[in-house]
Amino acid sequence: MAGTLLEMRRITKIFPGVKALDDVRFDLNAGEIHALVGENGAGKSTFIKALAGVHQPDSGEILLDGRKVAMRDPVTAQRLGVAAIHQHAASYPDLSVAENIFIGHEFMAGPFINWRKANREARKLLDSIGADINPADPVGSLSVARQQLVEIAKALSQNARILIMDEPTAALSKRESEELYAIARGLRDRGVAIILISHRFEDIFGLADRVTVLRDGGYVGTWPIGEVDATALVGYMVNRPIDQFYPKVKAAVGKELLRCEGLSRAGFFRDVSLRVRAGEIVGLTGLVGAGRTEVAQSLFGAERPDEGTVYVDGKAVEIGSPNQAMRLGVGLLPEDRQAEGLLLPWSIKRNITLPSLDRYARGAFLSDGMERTAARGLREQLAIKANDVETAAQALSGGNQQKVVVAKLLATELRILILDEPTKGVDVGSKAAIYEIMSELAGKGIGILMISSEMPEVINMSDRVYVMREGRVSAEFDAEGLTQSRVLEAAMPLEK
Repeated sequence: MAGTLLEMRRITKIFPGVKALDDVRFDLNAGEIHALVGENGAGKSTFIKALAGVHQPDSGEILLDGRKVAMRDPVTAQRLGVAAIHQHAASYPDLSVAENIFIGHEFMAGPFINWRKANREARKLLDSIGADINPADPVGSLSVARQQLVEIAKALSQNARILIMDEPTAALSKRESEELYAIARGLRDRGVAIILISHRFEDIFGLADRVTVLRDGGYVGTWPIGEVDATALVGYMVNRPIDQFYPKVKAAVGKELLRCEGLSRAGFFRDVSLRVRAGEIVGLTGLVGAGRTEVAQSLFGAERPDEGTVYVDGKAVEIGSPNQAMRLGVGLLPEDRQAEGLLLPWSIKRNITLPSLDRYARGAFLSDGMERTAARGLREQLAIKANDVETAAQALSGGNQQKVVVAKLLATELRILILDEPTKGVDVGSKAAIYEIMSELAGKGIGILMISSEMPEVINMSDRVYVMREGRVSAEFDAEGLTQSRVLEAAMPLEK
């Protein structure tokens, strides 16, 4: 690594009633990947926005190459070489790759844009990071992983020296993540400095040279990545020792609640059979594209299977809609909480009570007091961080949004819960809280089908595990003594 490129000293930022950052420090070397971690609400986003010129610190200073600079706005930060790659690419889907890369700094030939040069230069940038993407293709036609590569090329086109990567692998498959790792290492080797924000330990320990922890808006410490492990990091982030990160308690297994036999949906999955019993957490895993989410949607009535039978309480049923599924006691926590699980402009209260409004009706009217009481109880139970249950869901962190979606399910008193990636994109503290809730629910006799891509989560929180491969169930395991290698072996595509 070269010398210090960036120093942020004693950064403090106060919003009305909240000290978001309190005397935080951070430094970054050229040719380094430095992870910035902490629970949701720890101050990571505010800190990065201070660097990117979105927020102005109330006190503290920022030094670039040893000289004090003022990040007055995002344009100033961009001019000084700071660029951000967000989890959800900030692109224009109907414009071409080249247009997205050079938007705002186009190649002009008099009053016209020189599209031939734009496409040629875009091709050079994409080649430099090993991205086989046609500059003329619309960005909207690309996968999430390839859209992120376009964003990296866009940053390089602006001569970015500091690249902020915010949850870069949250929506990527394992193969896509590994490809992004290789590109990030290549950029580091070229002298680009990268600030990595991630909740995934695979990202942190697979990429970072150093790691800095923030907690409750304050600086905790910085360590070379070889001097800490996952257990230590979790302890620093939540300020308590983590003796058992997965609080799974063995519950008494009761009668069968949900079963499907020979379930098929053309183009997505075929001949899927599985069962869930009362008090049982059943893991369903496999590589991205194996058909897991589509099975969940069919069990919940969001999609209709072409063949097969679904049984609830031992009786064959046809679940034609989510409403019908919920009447039968089946609930779904969707993978995409923002698009499918929440009405973001609505309050926490209304999001929680929406699926069960009939409970709060008094004649033709809703009882706001009853809704508020129910929502407050669930907010306290799940430790949702918000000033009030009237706070809009869009104002919450990702982990707290996920807790609101969980609260929706708890408010309906369902008996069978299908949880699709329940801890995706949430911090370690929220993960532990969600695991504890799952264990408590299983202890009360609720049956849980948990879909997850995280092997430690699947193995440590499940009683039994089904593995899907290319649309079929390829294996069923008892979770006790199960290893990641056995799961991955069952999940990997067969050689053709």
